[in-house]
Amino acid sequence: MSVLNSWKTSLLIYKDIRVARLLILGFSSGLPILLIFSTLSLWLKSAGIDRSTITLFSWAGLAYSFKFLWAPVIDKIPIPILSDKLGHRKSWLTLSQLLLITLLIILGFIDPKHNLILMAIIIVCIGFFSATQDAMVDTYRIESAPPKLQSAMSATYIVGYRLGMIAAGAGSLILASFFGGDEQSYNANAWQKTYFVMALLQTLGVLCTIMSP
Repeated sequence: MSVLNSWKTSLLIYKDIRVARLLILGFSSGLPILLIFSTLSLWLKSAGIDRSTITLFSWAGLAYSFKFLWAPVIDKIPIPILSDKLGHRKSWLTLSQLLLITLLIILGFIDPKHNLILMAIIIVCIGFFSATQDAMVDTYRIESAPPKLQSAMSATYIVGYRLGMIAAGAGSLILASFFGGDEQSYNANAWQKTYFVMALLQTLGVLCTIMSP
């Protein structure tokens, strides 16, 4: 009986709103990464872009590796007006999320067959702001709750992150197929609509951030 009570006590920690909040923020962080990697690669392959060019797009992932370089800079630079209203952490997190949504929408208007260079620039920007979002969520998690909640918050964040990756990976392919995309004939409109839906899903992170203290 004491073991059962111990399990119940341990699980109650996940009812804390600060822990639950990390599920949504984790989803928001995990969503963009596959949209600029495997899902994008399939879009480019479908458009008939050669393999060597597709490989070059992987350079956008360098932003995730070097985010430690600009995270301390962001930590010191306030955003005019926004930082006063929302606070320093929240303002940077909100800005990175809003820019991600905007860039994903812009991506939905691009056809790589005709605007490959523009798409490459947008992808690099998405990688940068996605990495910035990750850094801000990590900081927010550490500073928003006491040490006793950190393990549960990390676990919830990882679950949310994986769900975001599943949505951006398998979810995007299902959507592209639903909108009329297939391997036999290229349909730019199907992929564009898919990225519009992903931009809509990204708004969950913004809503969570705005509603958070």
